[in-house]
Amino acid sequence: MSLLNRALAAVAAGVIGLVPVAVPALAQDSPEQQNPQYAPTMLVLDASGSMAAPDPGGGTKMDAAKNAVRSFVAAAPDTSNVGLTAYGTGTGNSDAEKAAGCQDVKVLHPAGTIDKPALTAAADSITPSGYTPIGTALRTAAGALPQSGPRSIVLVSDGLDTCAPPDPCEVARELSAQGNEIVVHAIGFGVDDPSRVQLTCIAQTTGGTYTDAVDGKALERVLPRVTATALRTYSAIGTPIAGTPDHRDAPVAEPGQYLDVLDQKKARYYAVDVPDGATAYFSGTVSFPRGGADAATANNRLDLRVYGRDGQDCYVYENELATRSTDGVALTVASRFEGAAAAANGVAAHDKCIGGGRYYFTLEWAHVADGAPSGLPVELAVGIEPAVADPGPAPDPTPVTFTEPTGPVAPVVGGGSFNVATTLPGAGRYGDTLQRGEFVFYRVELGWGQGLAYRVRFGETPGGGLANLSNITTTLYAPSRKELDDDFTSYSGPENTLPTNEPALATAPIRYLNRAADDSKIAEQAVAGYYYIAVKVGPNNEGVAPPVPVELEIDISGDREPGPRYQDGTNSTGTFGDNAKPAAANEAAPDGTDSGSSPLVWVAAAVGAGIVLVVIAVVLLTRRRGRR
Repeated sequence: MSLLNRALAAVAAGVIGLVPVAVPALAQDSPEQQNPQYAPTMLVLDASGSMAAPDPGGGTKMDAAKNAVRSFVAAAPDTSNVGLTAYGTGTGNSDAEKAAGCQDVKVLHPAGTIDKPALTAAADSITPSGYTPIGTALRTAAGALPQSGPRSIVLVSDGLDTCAPPDPCEVARELSAQGNEIVVHAIGFGVDDPSRVQLTCIAQTTGGTYTDAVDGKALERVLPRVTATALRTYSAIGTPIAGTPDHRDAPVAEPGQYLDVLDQKKARYYAVDVPDGATAYFSGTVSFPRGGADAATANNRLDLRVYGRDGQDCYVYENELATRSTDGVALTVASRFEGAAAAANGVAAHDKCIGGGRYYFTLEWAHVADGAPSGLPVELAVGIEPAVADPGPAPDPTPVTFTEPTGPVAPVVGGGSFNVATTLPGAGRYGDTLQRGEFVFYRVELGWGQGLAYRVRFGETPGGGLANLSNITTTLYAPSRKELDDDFTSYSGPENTLPTNEPALATAPIRYLNRAADDSKIAEQAVAGYYYIAVKVGPNNEGVAPPVPVELEIDISGDREPGPRYQDGTNSTGTFGDNAKPAAANEAAPDGTDSGSSPLVWVAAAVGAGIVLVVIAVVLLTRRRGRR
């Protein structure tokens, strides 16, 4: 079925209530199961004098902010830890009051287990009147959160800091430089361009997201979504690196993860030393700011190319195009390069791209949407797989068969990115709850010879019609972050299941020789390790819609095999880069068997919450990919 036909079918299913294949009702979590853990989160509200201005939707901007807080609190998980800080409540905004006003930051409610009545009452008590000390407010909020572990700040401001120093971006850099696992998500409430630049800097510096809310109704939709993202544990990691415009002075990236900034339409070079016979993996991920430009025209593309000795073009080209980028698209482009294992043929241009040596990977933000920022953070992942001595069993390109798991539903909390994807320790049923607009990650470890099949069920919620309509998606990724398969449809309240036309999304048994398959998806299923499952519930059309319970049904087939044997003497042991991240706090214990993990040198690619937001109606999120 063509992508357009799939899109039209998805919309039709949501509008006319097309009944999916009958499946049993979602099971309820048993009371004795442990409650999931969330990242402690501090809301920081602007209560400066400008928040007393009228909102286009009626009332004042402060009234709209309070309504948004009520909507978030009503939908927040009962086990979440949420506090409230406000600035500008204790003074006026005259020149005589500036010294006091620039210190006027108050923690109105600590970030303990959420007390919904108390948090709502604290927000309702705010009266806007003073200055805008954003930098001081960030320091205060960070100090009021736990001093270890992942934690988040959600900042809502309608304008620039009026008190610097401290400069808010410098404060954000301080938090990042100190190694704090604090991510700041910023919401611009009817802001101008200079304010948007400042708030975007705060968010991007800490690995967070920036979102525009043009009026109170938009803020009421956006705040629950962004705060839900903050509650998902997320922390950007990686060694800072600065790609160069030319290969001659490109920085050398050893296996691991790196952070850089991509400018518009400017290729950046990175050097990777690939041993003779080895396979190199390279990926780049960016998360686009949400809101702002017209989503229908917000199309962006990432290009990846490979060059050999002396900058020789190796004619390896990958690209990924994301439409509706201002819906919060996280975009990854990845390449598997096998030139170091190829044989020379005497042609100079060819021979500069084969055998061991230094190769150059370039990333370029090649197609740029109108209104996009001048630069975007990019997260790079580099992996090296040793030369193989014995590839092991013959390939098996047939996807495994799905068997519906039984037993109770185990509660889990999906992570906000690849980096903190929650480990699902084996076959079974796992339950989570997603706010509208969330895009969350889970991972399943596959040993050599094993295959994964899964489906996602979206539970029933009250309401219906266009106001409750969201796009739902699930995507399966290889350990290299290469997309393997996906499916999507629409959701308007009745229970639904993905995939829609197959029993499950499935891999073939993982074998080294799968990489020779004609099917490019099977060819990427040639490395044992963690395979990633992303689940998305898009934003609804209008108003505030209830969160959606989801259930992941996971089936793992096949016995673990010895796998390939590599020339360096290893067979199935994993080695990670020096700048890799320790296991996430939400990672479940493995099943105790020999992992048979990947021989790749890998670290996860953090995606800044990776929220893919798809506006309902005929236009659905589309990704186009190409390879030369």
